[in-house]
Amino acid sequence: MASVFSMIINGDLPGRFVYKDEQVVAFLSIEPLKPGHTLVVPRQEVNKWTDLPTDVWTHVAEVSQLLGQAVCRAWDAPRAGNIIAGFDVPHTHVHIFPAWHMSDYDFSQAAHDVPAADMDEAAEKIRAALAELGVNWEDGSVL
Repeated sequence: MASVFSMIINGDLPGRFVYKDEQVVAFLSIEPLKPGHTLVVPRQEVNKWTDLPTDVWTHVAEVSQLLGQAVCRAWDAPRAGNIIAGFDVPHTHVHIFPAWHMSDYDFSQAAHDVPAADMDEAAEKIRAALAELGVNWEDGSVL
């Protein structure tokens, strides 16, 4: 059975995408630690990041860094949080979010039932920040 992330990637479940290319997608977390909390997910469904082919992992890391720059820019944050947990969905994913303090990394403080308008606004802020960084969010190409 496909993971929930594969179902989002395939369009079987909704997702607020902020980045796509041939190997990786990024979409907003439905339980964000902070506004702009993004999941960077390889299209290839592999449970543990340590089992990804090296070239795919390298690309996931590059896109994670790019999204980190975008969330810092969009929220004027001093840091981008980066967490690889992997216990909640058996499909490799990297959590990227704007961070101001170590307490921002606490999953027990994740928001629930975020209004759709707030999620849409967060996605637009990230897409705009990517454009400012010279990246087309729809295919990863340089603008």
